[in-house]
Amino acid sequence: MSTNRVVGSVSRLWRFPVKSMTGERIESAEITERGVVGDRAFALIDVQTGKVVSAKSVRLFPGVLNCRAAFVEPPGSKGLLPPVRITMPDGRAVTSDSSDADRVLSAYFGRDVTLARSAPEDFTIDQYHPDIPDADPSGHRDTVVEQKLGSAFFAEAGLASPVPAGAFFDLFPLSVLTTATLEQLSKLVPQSRIDERRFRMNVIIGAKEAGFVENDWVGQTLAIGDAVQLNVALLDPRCVMTTLAQDDLPGDTDVLRTLVRHNKVQVGAAGQFPCAGAYAVVGAGGTIRTGDSVSLN
Repeated sequence: MSTNRVVGSVSRLWRFPVKSMTGERIESAEITERGVVGDRAFALIDVQTGKVVSAKSVRLFPGVLNCRAAFVEPPGSKGLLPPVRITMPDGRAVTSDSSDADRVLSAYFGRDVTLARSAPEDFTIDQYHPDIPDADPSGHRDTVVEQKLGSAFFAEAGLASPVPAGAFFDLFPLSVLTTATLEQLSKLVPQSRIDERRFRMNVIIGAKEAGFVENDWVGQTLAIGDAVQLNVALLDPRCVMTTLAQDDLPGDTDVLRTLVRHNKVQVGAAGQFPCAGAYAVVGAGGTIRTGDSVSLN
């Protein structure tokens, strides 16, 4: 594999088996054209509305981020995925192959939900926009807006989708974030707890340079380890997710306010968004491990 410039190494890897639930840190990840194997493999569907459950729907599902999802055994790219175990904050747990999974999860949320392996064709969530000036180029503040995601988003825009129909990814199959961005935010807002868990990214890269370095990566290729190539497609617009409380992290709107002030960037033709990290599509798959060298081609 030809390389141009070493930009760092893989610091940490994350897989999120159930959309919007706490994921699992892993030491290695198998990468296919669908991203990290097992990532966003499941999601909850609100039975009443037919919409995909998201932590961005803060009023209806305030506890979803504090549910933990982990595969009962490591998934592979060949064959069926193993079941996922979901553990709720009150200690109750259920596996995805259990006959009473929907009942247990509905009881926890106080709302009828079903655990699904495939997104509806019209993949829609309710997204809350916090009351933060200039966080949304459409001007939404302190309001909930229906938002199409996944292949439905691209179909509505008349664009080819980088994710297949039925996938639960927001926009792209894989995401990357550097320690440089985390450190830059920590300097800009020292009173806040800047933690990678707020951003829910797959690959955390220990970067050699400082600042919001991903801003310069769009259109280039990240070569990781011996085989994997990720084509950086778009900066990652940030939303209410970065502000929400989870585990030991408090709710904190200053995280998003700081990105609005210091890293508001034009994202394609959609407008200017507060950004941190980047989305990618997979140019070449394989296995990546923590410690693997990362080069920019």
